[in-house]
Amino acid sequence: MVAIALILGLAALLWLRRLTGPLWVAEGRLQAWQVLFLSIVLQALPFLVLGSIISGLLAAFLPTGWAQRWFNTRPLWGVPIAAASGFALPACECASVPVASSLMRKGASPAAALTFLLAAPAVNPVVIVSTAVAFRNYPIMVWARLGASFTAAVLIGWLWWWKGRNYPPKPSSSACELHQHEGGWTEFRQTFGHDFLQAGGFLVFGAAAAAALKVFIPRSLYLELSNWPILMILVMALLAVGLSLCSEADAFVAAAFTQVSPTAQLVFLTVGPMVDIKLIALQVGSFGARFAVRFMSLTFLVSTLVATLFGFICF
Repeated sequence: MVAIALILGLAALLWLRRLTGPLWVAEGRLQAWQVLFLSIVLQALPFLVLGSIISGLLAAFLPTGWAQRWFNTRPLWGVPIAAASGFALPACECASVPVASSLMRKGASPAAALTFLLAAPAVNPVVIVSTAVAFRNYPIMVWARLGASFTAAVLIGWLWWWKGRNYPPKPSSSACELHQHEGGWTEFRQTFGHDFLQAGGFLVFGAAAAAALKVFIPRSLYLELSNWPILMILVMALLAVGLSLCSEADAFVAAAFTQVSPTAQLVFLTVGPMVDIKLIALQVGSFGARFAVRFMSLTFLVSTLVATLFGFICF
């Protein structure tokens, strides 16, 4: 996945180079794209590094017994507790999948483990701080994102407990081979390197795409979309799935979409950490394609609706 993201990012750069005709050079669009692309990457990079460091420390040194004791309570309380645990466990999306898989293998209910999978990348302190920095002139976005993400994760967990029950079955021991290392600082280095490179590749591609959409798409198109708010929301939700950004850095990309409504930006920030291409691939590998289709469809629908509702309330 890292290689794919880097290849796509380089392809985007080459494609933009081919489009640089005299008119574009005269207008300074390519230069504007380069400045915006670098600003997005440089603003997001410290939070990406911090999130990867904390993820590595947790993977290497945090015991898992406490999580199983809390997650095996009644689903009515176990699901919100699992979502709240995400506040204390900063991790990118690719790290949350093996953690959830490990929790299920050790006896945690699927509903609680999957709720943690959704909440951990969306509501942790690194994401909160990065969103506050990206939207420093619009602080309500931080609270809207936090509320929408937490609510969506809990609702999806409850719905999965009600309808899914014990599905998926406990994953095999090979499902988390990526994060099964030697322990201690060796595991920290491997986890940090994996999380940083995985998320960094998608950040480069996402920043390039966001800058291109801002600079090269005619403003009239965004003005036209503003007349169709539901369509704009759907476009931003699908864009979040396609860009597959790391949650520690996606706020800076969302903030670059100044032409879209705050509600559409909120949908982008809520859907992205819960449903994207790399998450789908990881879940297919850990739980099977049938599960991924059912769970990702439910997650996309609920997260989009909840974020839209919070957007209408907050903005």
